Amino acid sequence: MTGFLKDREGQILTKGVDPRSLVGGKPSLAGSVSQRACVFCGSRVVLYPIADALHLVHGPIGCAAYTWDIRGAMSSGPELHRSSFSTDLREKHVIFGGEKQLYQALDELIDKYQPKAAFVYSTCIVGVIGDDVQSVCKRMEAKKGIPVIAVMAEGFQGSKKDGYRIACDAIAGLIGTDDSKDVSPVSINILGDFNLAGELWMLAGYYKRMGVQILASITGDGRVQDIRNAHRASLNVVQCSGSMIYLAKTMKERFGIPFIKVSYFGIEDMSDALYEVAKFFTDEEIMDKARELVKSELTTLLPALEPYRIALKGKKAAIYVGGAFKAISLVKALRLIGVKTVIAGTQTGNAEDYTLLEAICDDGCILVDDSNPVELSEFVKQTGADLFIGGVKERPIAYKLGIGFCDHNHERKLALAGYEGMLNFAREVYETVTSPVWRLKR
Repeated sequence: MTGFLKDREGQILTKGVDPRSLVGGKPSLAGSVSQRACVFCGSRVVLYPIADALHLVHGPIGCAAYTWDIRGAMSSGPELHRSSFSTDLREKHVIFGGEKQLYQALDELIDKYQPKAAFVYSTCIVGVIGDDVQSVCKRMEAKKGIPVIAVMAEGFQGSKKDGYRIACDAIAGLIGTDDSKDVSPVSINILGDFNLAGELWMLAGYYKRMGVQILASITGDGRVQDIRNAHRASLNVVQCSGSMIYLAKTMKERFGIPFIKVSYFGIEDMSDALYEVAKFFTDEEIMDKARELVKSELTTLLPALEPYRIALKGKKAAIYVGGAFKAISLVKALRLIGVKTVIAGTQTGNAEDYTLLEAICDDGCILVDDSNPVELSEFVKQTGADLFIGGVKERPIAYKLGIGFCDHNHERKLALAGYEGMLNFAREVYETVTSPVWRLKR
């Protein structure tokens, strides 16, 4: 493998060729044009789906614009989260400070929208000018009687993954502050599902059929009161470990709640997720319901997938996504429909994640951590991939190279989780790869 920066050698390998293990978790190399986003963005994408909270960005208007409606997170009720509020800091605030601007904005917005809580995001410029955001939040919390939480996500702290941890700290400040909800002894919190395209509602249907209560979804279709009561659940089920494992560990330490890591993408992982929850409660009736649910869904799904598997047999795919568990599930899902993964990479994977990812990939697959457009383009050319699965930043790479693209990012509008999502995924891959438009490429 050639064409990458020398200092990134440990972050790229070809399975079956390179004997070393893939290195993950390193800071981005200066000049590598990493696809990673900033700390503020990481905190915003985690907290954004809490639908009855006010989200105020303390910074230049561009930061709010960059992250407006950044997730395809749907709400079954309030839509306050979809409004992007900003203090719109400008040159004069850099000189004289923006604390007064922040206080006035919070005062006005809380009175107007009556949120259940408010999250205030510090951006890069706030870290430079030194506004005391936490002090302003404490004063406003005392005045309004609702939680006003400072999300200290200024730049120069790291990358998007560091923003996840900061968001988890903000959520942890809410958990354990209320005990008013009725809680079943068979209850779980779902951590790291963001209800993209309504996926959480499908999952809620599965768990309801098993007799399991979802006490709090953190944060898809999230509600402040549910999060405040989340310490009373029996189990935390972590879907996106990259964004939520820190919170799961915090809740285990503070409240003694155990957690399991699952994925809801693909038949195998979706079924395992249901079985793992049933196994935790050691209730044979719940396990029987889980078995019946899986049997019922697969009886319909497997025949529906067969035509796609036949049509796609021999096709090759490149994967570059945010988290490693998503990449692992995608490799399995693609294999089920006859597609071979030739490139598998993530932005935030660690060494343990990459060991699991490498184990399920075929020999010859290129594995990469924290890649960039030049590398990804070269890998696609070398492997002859027919399809690229990634996010908004990877879409132009695929189209410029004349291959199909499937969006698996957090602003997508198509449900890909669960059994229904697996059929949607197969259909999207088929329609993309076999589109007649590729006959016209040069």
